[in-house]
Amino acid sequence: MTLDPIFTERCIEALLFAAAEPLSVQDLAKRLPDGADIKQGVADLRLTWAGRGIELVEVAGRWRFQTAADLAFLMTEEREEPRRLSKAAQETLAIVAYHQPVTRAEIEAVRGVQASRGTLDVLLELGLIRMRGRRRTPGRPVTFGTTDAFLEHYGLANLGDLPGVAEMKAAGLLDLNLPPGFSVPDPLAMRDDENEDPLDEGETPEFAQDFLGELEGGDKA
Repeated sequence: MTLDPIFTERCIEALLFAAAEPLSVQDLAKRLPDGADIKQGVADLRLTWAGRGIELVEVAGRWRFQTAADLAFLMTEEREEPRRLSKAAQETLAIVAYHQPVTRAEIEAVRGVQASRGTLDVLLELGLIRMRGRRRTPGRPVTFGTTDAFLEHYGLANLGDLPGVAEMKAAGLLDLNLPPGFSVPDPLAMRDDENEDPLDEGETPEFAQDFLGELEGGDKA
């Protein structure tokens, strides 16, 4: 039996309003009765709230209510100043985002300087990047990729929404002069690396200690 569309929309609205974090279609399906057309309900709810002070937006494949972008200035005094990433961290994060899965050696090759253990530690601690697996090459280096938290932080629905270099600079996501080796591949073409193995079950090394090693001198840029 098909659930009443208006009732479905109201149920989704109630769940998203009360949720502490964004919810996926699958999360909503666990709560709603059988017969609910959740995708249509989300689409209807998005139209209902379009143009209002609160809007329904998709981040990292999940849905949440948030203040309309043009009204963000009203919240300025109520929000803490976000922690600004260092130039080295911005460069490293940009390289991981556009070249994932990527190893530390590949990050260094693009940046042209040695990657400090501290820079990668910061990005890992903030949850913006994660250790994906190990490359099937000598030494089996660890590969890095971005996380859902990265998409949520920058308001991206998926990696296909990654901006071009000029847009990144304008938005303050990329404050650097790109090195010659940096290119911007098509984010939609990103897929799992066939030459990558997942981390071993139970393998939970500390950030740099096991994977990155002790690097002397740190970042030189």
